[in-house]
Amino acid sequence: MNDATEPDPSLEQDPTPDLEQAPEQARTLRSMLRRHAVDTRPLAVPAYKRLLIGQGTAFIGSMLTQVAVPVQVYAISHSSLYVGLVGLAGLVPIVVFGLYGGAIADAIDRRILYYWSSIGTWLVTLALLVQTLLGVNSVGLILALVAVQSAAFAIASSTRGAIIPRLVDGDLVAAANTLSFTVGNVGQVVGPLFAGLLVTRSHGFAWAYGVDAVLFTAALYSALRLPPIPPDGSAPKLGLRSVADGLRFIATRPVLIMSFAVDIAAMVFAMPRALFPAAADTRFHGQVGPLYAAIAIGAVIAGLSSGWIGRVRRQGVALVVAIVCWGGAVALSGLAHALWLAVGLLAVAGAADLVSAVYRQTILQTYAPDEMRGRMQGVFIAVVAGGPRLGDVRAGATAAATSTTFSWVGGGIACMAVVAVGGLLVRSFWRYDARAEIRSAP
Repeated sequence: MNDATEPDPSLEQDPTPDLEQAPEQARTLRSMLRRHAVDTRPLAVPAYKRLLIGQGTAFIGSMLTQVAVPVQVYAISHSSLYVGLVGLAGLVPIVVFGLYGGAIADAIDRRILYYWSSIGTWLVTLALLVQTLLGVNSVGLILALVAVQSAAFAIASSTRGAIIPRLVDGDLVAAANTLSFTVGNVGQVVGPLFAGLLVTRSHGFAWAYGVDAVLFTAALYSALRLPPIPPDGSAPKLGLRSVADGLRFIATRPVLIMSFAVDIAAMVFAMPRALFPAAADTRFHGQVGPLYAAIAIGAVIAGLSSGWIGRVRRQGVALVVAIVCWGGAVALSGLAHALWLAVGLLAVAGAADLVSAVYRQTILQTYAPDEMRGRMQGVFIAVVAGGPRLGDVRAGATAAATSTTFSWVGGGIACMAVVAVGGLLVRSFWRYDARAEIRSAP
């Protein structure tokens, strides 16, 4: 009887340890989220925050125009050749004015240059709106406007890239670039979807250009509110010689050469977008939209979970690994015959591309002295704009000579091999330490 009245020890539990562990578990979870979520510390800098908001808002608008222009050209001409000329019309001005715009950014106040080049982009958007409302229907005029807008865009982009290291501390440059690229990729998802809705409506082209012009005022406001960013006085006088000096500076720095070379390899060998229409037609019942959106979606997800990026010191190694992952994911996606699998693998590739883009940009901004940053950003814009277009040519030509699968998968494998071997051979790039460079910067 006494045994029956005694409490069972197995039923006695002290709730105190669970109550004590709960706060500790919550703190651990919050710590993990802080470490892996996007690093938002640069947003504490008001000028950078305005620049990011203006850039992100304007980018959504610019994507409306980038979709509307080729669709309008096709509606006028009913020719895919003329649609292809839209890309060519923008390529040469981007390369030329990217390089020269970077030299200008090293010679004058970057705030002034960014503001007036943004004004130029905005005025061309208004011109596209006006020619649509007037019913001009001239492909030649549209191509000319695209060329002018591309030149202004190249100057503005080169200048903006050189501005960021002047707004935030050196150890926040990677985080600032991550935020900028993430916002840009959000625009690449939202903008085309919105444009698709607009251009199918009555007066859709006018609506697209009009909304772009309105949204772009945010970029003008952010540029106007920037603090003065004058040159430090050590850059040479403006001219073609200063452009040549910038190219010579790159040629004597293996770290910079590799940062450009791996980007070119990634885009030329492994950019699969020219193969999306054929793959959609033969494998995915014509569903091409998800393929075009997949890379940007992956980049956005990576950006939102990118808190670790700024803590990596060996950025050369990280850049090589990211591009090898890009090439591998692209190659595997080329073998997929289920749309969900292809989109998922392309999203993984997009995540790797976001990481590689942040490290390429950060290496350029921290390795080069301030008087060279404009010219470095000019080369960066030329490479970033030209690489994917060359990749389109490579992918299409290879697919025409062999097959879509061979071009897609072989390009990804070639990218992995070239970048891995190059990264290992250039020891200074492989050993590059970002924190050492920041400490040694003036």
